[in-house]
Amino acid sequence: MSNEEWAQEHNAQGRRQREWRSTAIRLLRFRLPPRDRDEVHRGSTSLELMFDLATVVAVSTAAHGLAQEVENGNFTLGTIKFLCTFFMAWLAWVNYTWFASAYDNKSTAFRTLSMVIMFGSLALAAGIRGAFGDQPIWLVLVGFIIMRFGMIALWLGAANGDRDMRPTALRYAAGIGVLQVYWNLLIAVVSPQASLYIPLFMLGAAGELLVPVLAEQRSRTSWHHGHIVDRYNSFNIIVLGECFASIVAIISDSSPPDLQHFWLAGLCSVIAFSMWRLYFDRNKQLLGRDLGAVLLWSYGHYVLFAAGAATAAGFAIFLAVIGKHAEISVQSACLAVAIPIAVYLGSLWLVRDRPLVKGAKRWLLVAAGVLVLASSTFANHPLELIAAVLVITVIARDRLHQAVPGKGDAHN
Repeated sequence: MSNEEWAQEHNAQGRRQREWRSTAIRLLRFRLPPRDRDEVHRGSTSLELMFDLATVVAVSTAAHGLAQEVENGNFTLGTIKFLCTFFMAWLAWVNYTWFASAYDNKSTAFRTLSMVIMFGSLALAAGIRGAFGDQPIWLVLVGFIIMRFGMIALWLGAANGDRDMRPTALRYAAGIGVLQVYWNLLIAVVSPQASLYIPLFMLGAAGELLVPVLAEQRSRTSWHHGHIVDRYNSFNIIVLGECFASIVAIISDSSPPDLQHFWLAGLCSVIAFSMWRLYFDRNKQLLGRDLGAVLLWSYGHYVLFAAGAATAAGFAIFLAVIGKHAEISVQSACLAVAIPIAVYLGSLWLVRDRPLVKGAKRWLLVAAGVLVLASSTFANHPLELIAAVLVITVIARDRLHQAVPGKGDAHN
């Protein structure tokens, strides 16, 4: 190499080193100032709706896996796998949603990291199918690592941009990092088929739920009430959309279309519409910013959302049973529909009606859940009766609301 070539190569290396140093400095200076928590007319952004689309794939895959496991007679194992995979998808969504509510400044850096997290969500969704097939779940871990990398970077940006909340943001970043190391070790060392895997998974899940408790003990992030409620409304639409996908599968299962399939699709549609109406009630949600009440509302929605997705799986299971493609009885298929609906109603009561609603209306969802379970067990036409119970519950809530004017809120 001549002296001139050596000098050119040396200068090129110097430029690359300066570029790396400049990039590192920009990352260290990455700042995300807090949003105004009293901002008016704030709703979901187009980027957040894109994030929802990435989450849809994971939710759909988890629901499909649950349906297949139950159709094969693996009710308990399928439910456990579904709850675990759905938890990972929900956790990624909930971590990003609450952060964006407090710190989404629409900057290029924030949007770029959001897209990185979305890509991780898609990778996680691609790995969920393997989790139901008793295969190694490395792809789930890779997707989760990508998402967590993005979340840690966002929290470090918040620590730089919000001096008042810097300790809280750093606790979030540290908590996410420590838990990610735990997940890495769990998946690398323990097989998903091992007896210890589920208890260790539950331990990690408990740790994830504990991170906000520890991070926000002394100071609270400036999340926006209306925005958060709107985002949770969107997630509920996602899980009810899975019910619609199952209804389409029911209609298209027969060729030419027959009355039995249309009747089943109609009943499932009535159930899905009723679940939508019962959730999108006139009553407000999430009043106040007390940490305990907020966490109960947020974590309770995990159960509600999982129940909504499991209802879609129940529709698919019932279709497989009437088509004689499943190894379970019609009674078991009815329970696969009724149990998630009852859980959906019970969790909705827990997060909304229990703390806010007074009088007879407060216990209506609990009573409806009990009747749904009873219908699946004792009725000769269980789906018809379940649909009737839900329709009557919707009508009763509307009548009770009209009887007590001024107690509700505008439709969500």
